[in-house]
Amino acid sequence: MNQISTGERDAAIGTAKLVPIGRETVQDRVYAALRRALICGLFEPGQVLTIQGLAASFATSTMPVREALGRLISEKALEAMPNRSVRVPPVTAARLEDLLSIRLMIEGEAVALATPRLTPGDIARLKDWLSEWQALRQAGRDLDFTRALDLNQAFHFLVYRAAGSQVLIPIIESLWLQSGPCTRAATTAFTDAGKTDLARFHENMVEAFEARDATAARQALEADIRRPFDLLRPAAVDAPKPDRRHRERNA
Repeated sequence: MNQISTGERDAAIGTAKLVPIGRETVQDRVYAALRRALICGLFEPGQVLTIQGLAASFATSTMPVREALGRLISEKALEAMPNRSVRVPPVTAARLEDLLSIRLMIEGEAVALATPRLTPGDIARLKDWLSEWQALRQAGRDLDFTRALDLNQAFHFLVYRAAGSQVLIPIIESLWLQSGPCTRAATTAFTDAGKTDLARFHENMVEAFEARDATAARQALEADIRRPFDLLRPAAVDAPKPDRRHRERNA
């Protein structure tokens, strides 16, 4: 057996220590922060983001920001622009319909699988989050959107993880990553419209979970997912506009 000298061992250890772990850690943190911001809808559809601006916000160099943005572009969460900036994909009718149909298919199946597997403790936690959501809703126009979206995400992903599929979770996370900006815009529109039943679909889901009714749970989830898409559809950048005669008749 070949013997490794002390010098060779120390050189190997020294080389290992020179691996740029710190830079990778910063990149991962920047990526995670941007990913969470997109899922929670902290960026608006069509919003342009610059590498320099993000680097200043994160108090880091441009390299980890550039690499994190590259990952998000490859995941279709952001779009590259010709001037070295990126933007959040705008809300288009085609994008809305595509996201909606796939979310209904994938998340509907996850809820159906989860319904018989949710424990009483899981359901109690869902009810706690609903109670907090109701308290937030009482604030009206002062609603804490970020906390509300955090609660919504926590509610859904507790259910999805109960489905017991490790394959489904990253797929659903990708769908949320792409539709997060739409969700934030729809939440604002929903509040501005004076609606008061934001938690109704979640309440219906909890009732279905308690009854172990997978069909009802899936229907409640589908109604919950459809709500923001229905609100945003008229505002899509390529949505058909009523012709002038139609507008005059309805004036």
